[in-house]
Formats: sequence, structure tokens, C-alpha cells
Amino acid sequence: MSRRIRLVRIAAAGIAVAALALTGCASGSAPASSESAADAGYLTPGKLTIATGETAYEPYVIEDDPASGEGFEAAVAYAVAEELGFAPEDVEWVRTSFESAIAPGPKSFDFNIQQYTITDERKQAVDFSSPYYEASQSVVALKGGAAEGVTDIAGLKSLVLGAMSGSTSATTIEQAIAPTTTPQLYSSNEDAVAALKAGQIDALVLDTPTAYTAVNFYIDDSFTVGELPAAGVPDQWGLLLAKDSPLTADVTAAVDTLRENGTLDALEEKWLAVLSEGVPQLQ
Repeated sequence: MSRRIRLVRIAAAGIAVAALALTGCASGSAPASSESAADAGYLTPGKLTIATGETAYEPYVIEDDPASGEGFEAAVAYAVAEELGFAPEDVEWVRTSFESAIAPGPKSFDFNIQQYTITDERKQAVDFSSPYYEASQSVVALKGGAAEGVTDIAGLKSLVLGAMSGSTSATTIEQAIAPTTTPQLYSSNEDAVAALKAGQIDALVLDTPTAYTAVNFYIDDSFTVGELPAAGVPDQWGLLLAKDSPLTADVTAAVDTLRENGTLDALEEKWLAVLSEGVPQLQ
């Protein structure tokens, strides 16, 4: 908002500048020659506000510093920002928990990048861009447990396997492994991890990037048994926006451009090759 307009509003309405700062710029306050970011639907005029996790893990964000642009999702975010016409210095980062961001209601961001799988259920509460990544599924277990030494899918069939209920991981257990023992399904990945640590299940199926994070950061004495073949509904990740956001179409177009011009493939190769290093393909 220009100083001239602010002074006019003060004179006309007799309100304080501080109060104006809270209400923000009204539509039409920008020069007629260009549409302001506020008019385009952005949270802050002239800025792109991007959210990620309260702790952002590698290889998605290096050293928990998304502003560095280092890591797969940090790099994707800045590539999308560029497609939307924002310079790096015009990107602002905020942090959210996974669950709070996906809940219905107002958002503190323009879009959130945090390994969100696109599902029909979630689309009832939020919008998604088109996919920027498609994840495979992998099996995680504790060293010294029943899954150690398993080298193929046949070896998994008799194990007690766990996954989050309703997830691609649960579908993959059913369709790619077809176990002879009923799998245990949980309300969240955190509950499934707790069950693994407690010895209630022999192994856990997670998307491969989450499996990498689990083994390397928060499940002690664990290892990746192997990567599973594709089965069921693809695990595709999208940028998360508020429900019916005016930005969804533009953000989707930006992601589509990055996919079509090879940028997403290049970023995946640069940052995510580590996910499969030393991990066997289970057949």
C-alpha cells in the first residue's frame, strides 16, 4: 500500500496506521498497470509463503534449512516459485505440523510441501497441485528380527506386517505381498512405528522416502529389507493448498511445466538417488 493511499485513508476514516496494517490492502490499491499479489490470491502482497514441516528431514531439506534451496523439496519449491514469477528473496518460509496443515480451515501459507500423498479423502479438506513425485514402497524392520535375512517377497508372506490403514502401503501389502498372516493396520505411521519398536509386528511397509528417513533418523537399529514392486494406487505427492484456493490452477500449471521440461526428473536424480542406494529390489 502506498504512503499516499495510507494518508488518504487515515484522513477519510480517521483510523490508525497500525489498524490498516492488520486489515491489509484493499483490492485496487495497486497501480492499474499491474495486478498485486494480494489480488492474485497470495497470503502477503509481493511474497510467496511456503510451508514445510516443523522439522524438515534430509534429503527433502538439507540441515532443516528450506531457505537454502538445498534438498529435493526445497529445490522443487524454489523452482515452482520461479515459474510463478517470484525471485528467491520474495519467498518466505513458515513451519506447520503435518496434521494441522491438512485439516480444514484457513492456512498460514500459499502452499505446503511436506510429502503429502494425494488422496480423495484429503481433497475434501484441501487442494492439491498435480504430482511432483511418485514414491515406491519399501519394507523396514529391526536388526536381529524375523525379517533379517529375507531377500524376496516369498520370505515376507509369513511375517506379521504393519502399515497405516487406508494408505498406499496397506494396499501394497495386500497386492504385492499377499501375506498368509493378517497384516496389522494403524491409524498413523507413528503408531505403526511404535508397534514395530514394541515387537508387535515383524516389519513395516512405508513409502520409500519415508522408509529412508525412518531408518536413518528415528528408528534405531533398523534397516530397509527392500523395495517392493508397484501395486495398487500410485503414491503421488502434491503441493497442498487451502480448499478452493485461487492459486491451485497456477501452482498446478507451474508443476506441470517443471515435469514437462525435465526439471522434476533432474531434481529427483540429484537429491533422491540416495533413497535406493544399497536397497535390494524384492521380487
